[in-house]
Amino acid sequence: MRDGFDLAPGRLNLFIVRATRRIEGVAARLSEASLPRFGMIATVVIAGSVAYGIAYGGHTNELLDDFGQPLGFGIDQVGVHGNSETSEIDVLQTLWQTGSQTLLSLDPTKAREALEAMPWIDRASVSKIFPDRVDIKVEEHHPYAVWQTGDSFFVVNREGKKIVPYTPGRFDNLPVIVGDDAAAAATSIVDDMESFPELRARVAAYVRVGARRWDLELKNGVKIELPEVKPIDALTEVVDMDRRYTLLERDISVVDVRLSDRVVVRLTPGAVKRRNERLAERDKLLKRLRKEKPV
Repeated sequence: MRDGFDLAPGRLNLFIVRATRRIEGVAARLSEASLPRFGMIATVVIAGSVAYGIAYGGHTNELLDDFGQPLGFGIDQVGVHGNSETSEIDVLQTLWQTGSQTLLSLDPTKAREALEAMPWIDRASVSKIFPDRVDIKVEEHHPYAVWQTGDSFFVVNREGKKIVPYTPGRFDNLPVIVGDDAAAAATSIVDDMESFPELRARVAAYVRVGARRWDLELKNGVKIELPEVKPIDALTEVVDMDRRYTLLERDISVVDVRLSDRVVVRLTPGAVKRRNERLAERDKLLKRLRKEKPV
């Protein structure tokens, strides 16, 4: 039983003979109607292929290719458009892996799905141009950020979809985002940082905290802890303080603006040590002065 037909060898041959006679009849009528020779041949080939495919079952593509190759329907030309990160060779290899050798057997939908499964390709379209050409148009992902999740790094697009693993070099200028859900939420902070170009250039990483808010880690080691609500308003205050007092260039480790009514600044361990040393020296000086004070 194949595709609903149970044909013994003798009945199979009879089926093929009858199908062929019907095809010949179609060809004769097309000829009498003065249709272009190409259209007549294509119709005959497709009809014949369908008949054989039904008869044998499961081998339609091979039969279509067997019919199409000698009649000039082989895929001899492939145009690839829109690719930048994806090489034309990789596109062609993916097309060949569909198994089709002629336009008759090529399924544009399956070819498109295979192309869109490639790392850099976001969308693709596949068009058959008879007799022997395939036209492929692709839209590639645009790299948006480098995402660190655990010990792994990936180049991602605006939607947070992984494109390719990150390797140092080409994408070093992309913002670095850190955290399990950071990729999907990155636009909420990275796009808004366009308003602060000077500060943006000093950010080493955007760290997602508790799937709720962001910390900015600056290249000089200072961390800015932003609130969950209205983080840009808080950041505006930090930028203003930096312009007035060079806050972010001082010997500090953290600027905490999570509370709306205050800014908390924490010193670096070295600054704390030096501060304690200065306080200790002041205490010694005061004690000495008290001892030296006349009675």
